Amino acid sequence: MTLIKEPDHGTPARAGEATVAVEIDGTEVLVPEGTSVMRAASEAGIDIPRLCATDSLEAFGSCRLCLVDIDGRKGTPASCTTPVAPGMKVRTQTPELAALRRGVMELYISDHPLDCLTCPANGDCELQDMAGVVGLREVRYGFDGENHLDEPTDSSNPYFDFDASKCISCSRCVRACGEVQGTFALTIEGRGFASKVAAGAGGSFMESDCVSCGACVQACPTATLQERSVVELGMPTRSVVTTCAYCGVGCSFKAELRGDEVVRMVPYKDGGANEGHSCVKGRFAFGYASHPERQLKPMLRERITDPWREVGWEEAIGYVARRMLDIQARHGAGAIGGITSSRCTNEEVYAVQKMVRAAFGNNNVDTCARVCHSPTGYGLKQTYGTSAGTQDFKSVARADVILVIGANPTDGHPVFASRMKRRLRQGARLIVADPRRIDLVRSPHVEAAHHLQLAPGTNVALVNALAHVVVTEGLVDRAFVAERCEDFEAWERFIARPEHSPEAVAGITGVPAEELRAAARLYAGAPNAAIYYGLGVTEHSQGSTMVMGMANLAMATGNIGREGVGVNPLRGQNNVQGSCDMGSFPHELPGYRHVSDDAVRSVFETLWGRTLQSEPGLRIPNMFDSAVDGTFRALFVHGEDIAQSDPNTRHVTAALSAMDLVVVQDLFLNETSKFAHVFLPGTSFLEKDGTFTNAERRINRVRPVMAPRTGKHEWQIVCEIAQAMGYPMKWDDASQIMDEIAMTTPTFAGVSFGKLDRVGSVQWPCNDTSPEGTPIMHVDGFVRGRGRFVETVYVPTEERSTRKFPLILTTGRILSQYNVGAQTRRTGNVAWHPEDVLELHPHDAEVRGIRDGDTVALASRVGETSLRARIDDRMPVGVVYTTFHHPATGANVVTTEHSDWATNCPEYKVTAVQVTLKRPPAAEPAAARSVAAGER
Repeated sequence: MTLIKEPDHGTPARAGEATVAVEIDGTEVLVPEGTSVMRAASEAGIDIPRLCATDSLEAFGSCRLCLVDIDGRKGTPASCTTPVAPGMKVRTQTPELAALRRGVMELYISDHPLDCLTCPANGDCELQDMAGVVGLREVRYGFDGENHLDEPTDSSNPYFDFDASKCISCSRCVRACGEVQGTFALTIEGRGFASKVAAGAGGSFMESDCVSCGACVQACPTATLQERSVVELGMPTRSVVTTCAYCGVGCSFKAELRGDEVVRMVPYKDGGANEGHSCVKGRFAFGYASHPERQLKPMLRERITDPWREVGWEEAIGYVARRMLDIQARHGAGAIGGITSSRCTNEEVYAVQKMVRAAFGNNNVDTCARVCHSPTGYGLKQTYGTSAGTQDFKSVARADVILVIGANPTDGHPVFASRMKRRLRQGARLIVADPRRIDLVRSPHVEAAHHLQLAPGTNVALVNALAHVVVTEGLVDRAFVAERCEDFEAWERFIARPEHSPEAVAGITGVPAEELRAAARLYAGAPNAAIYYGLGVTEHSQGSTMVMGMANLAMATGNIGREGVGVNPLRGQNNVQGSCDMGSFPHELPGYRHVSDDAVRSVFETLWGRTLQSEPGLRIPNMFDSAVDGTFRALFVHGEDIAQSDPNTRHVTAALSAMDLVVVQDLFLNETSKFAHVFLPGTSFLEKDGTFTNAERRINRVRPVMAPRTGKHEWQIVCEIAQAMGYPMKWDDASQIMDEIAMTTPTFAGVSFGKLDRVGSVQWPCNDTSPEGTPIMHVDGFVRGRGRFVETVYVPTEERSTRKFPLILTTGRILSQYNVGAQTRRTGNVAWHPEDVLELHPHDAEVRGIRDGDTVALASRVGETSLRARIDDRMPVGVVYTTFHHPATGANVVTTEHSDWATNCPEYKVTAVQVTLKRPPAAEPAAARSVAAGER
């Protein structure tokens, strides 16, 4: 259990050696240069009263409570804004200071509601605490005259209220919004007694640019900003540190509870990935775990047209085992398979792939990473020797130039985006390569030096042109290349060809040649340049080629192996990295080792007591094709809604319909479960015991804050299915699964629950060579020995716009929703995104007679769906955009079967479509029109 209140030293720590000696109340303390007197005192165990200061924000010096007395200095300076000096002698308690502090507190309390006993922050209010600390016993001023006690409460946000009557104008919320989050949605309006916190231009929180990250709520020292959950449930009494189950940032949280009920999720200050920050999903959208639609009991049916019937665990597990064995007996050992989940723990994923290989007797296991980041694994392994990103998130603080390609961090990875924006505000330069004008191109205090608005599907042509400039303009780091790389000369000749010049590819990419040249020079000329990329790189027919192209670019400029550089994939789901690490691909055992390697296979055969197949099994697309052909008959789907998330939905549902047995394990009945014969209820992250691995290879503990509501952990269910099929598979707890992972997987050799509980988290490789983990990869050499340059030939996608389908559709995510929306749609986050909409350029809308809010038909050569139009020039002419969070829209109905040449990752980002007016807004109900108009 963790303390509810984490220590707060008042001001941030300063880097460097502790070399400055100061004496505070007779106690000597040694601290780094630049440390505030307040923090030095705190580190000496001396608390100085304060209200405007907190160690997540730079000192502000407005509350005047932290006054101290310093020998040789006039007056009583604020300890938060006063840096230490050698030989300084400080007194924090004198009669004069006590009187000054009581006077300040009197002024605060004279304009504050005295409802402490009924206030939801009672016991967790710094104003209340400070009144006690300074010994305030009376308020001489009364409440006569002008005050703020009748100020209104803003309840527009679904998760927290802003009670202006309790605001002390300390500016902590305003500073948190700027310094920590980087949105700058809040400000102090007015001066003196009239000053007050304002959201946006004086409207409500929901009308402002507020992204509901919770930083303001976290920073508020009173009940001014308070979670509704605290008001309804009361103050928490205990907490458990765990890991968020949303995106690949992997934020650490304190789940704060009252009894067994979660009151709030508070970002953990010692979290390696987030360091006390959060986003709206991790901070507030945890209510799905107790949603009434959640399924808690197993269900069976003989045919998918039959109604479900609830059964006990024994009957459900026995049924799955019998049917799997029967199907194998009738159709062969390879007729069954499984899909692992990137939303589940490493231990659960490891258990599923072990069940498939040892109990099912084949390698027919794949993962949802197939449809997102499999090109990352292939491309980085070919060039660098390992299937993972190169840096930790903190590394971005040392970057001088940041190249963001095919990613929208403010929506998809918001906590990392805040870290990135902090660096950009400090002076780093930004290049954005994206067809869409994402928020990072221009937002408060951040503007990209270059927005390379390329045509969808032309990534490889673009990266080749960047590399062409590097090679032909003498920007190659030849010392790095000579020392660390191979196959450079052949690549250099290839990339220097005229067809790769910016002028030659301008007609392909749509990016002006001079803009591209300038971006290349900026990247190559930076002391430290870093690449961050997302699904806009991988979800293409040349996804793997593009990953290798970025790896080439980084090696050619020497931007690998130190802080502030690297090639960094931003993983979409919470455990995409981990699900790949655990051997979820049909050709790889845990640790990315090929199934054909006799030595590797023998390790698992000895431990598992089974002979393993040396030939790769079926990928997800192969499973679907074989199901339609009649040779693949049964599928175990673990925590994935493939009928909504996978491309060409008609083909997916045809495959599922053709199978004899579909087993779905999940929290809710979903689109895939419509085709299932067995539904096994899963556990939420609040009930899981295990680990997640985030996009920076950080292995974080996921600790249960309550027992599984289903009665079983998911890995236990998998074990029992395997046992019922005749394979003895058993662990006593999740820690034993990690011990087996460490025993068999070299990069995890030094990982254990005990170690993670001691140190917090580690980044693999964690082994005898790197016992504390590896924040930065490829420091002294590449994993494969020498980095390998690979020729990256640009091959245009086969998906082209035509007269019938003249537009190109690309897809993405939005901040408030997650993946297929199964979790976030069951929370207050629907207030921001109640439906998927189609963004299209004003020109494309005008020629089709479409107005903002109209219902339109979106059609491709494989399917059609309907959704509302949003007119927006963030898209270039000829390109439209939508999200895929709502099954009612089913955006993947229109996406095609095209995929990456190396990995079969679907080409979600390029689909030729037509958009036609279906129904004008006049035909819509008034309520629906108002939602569409106010959604943004």
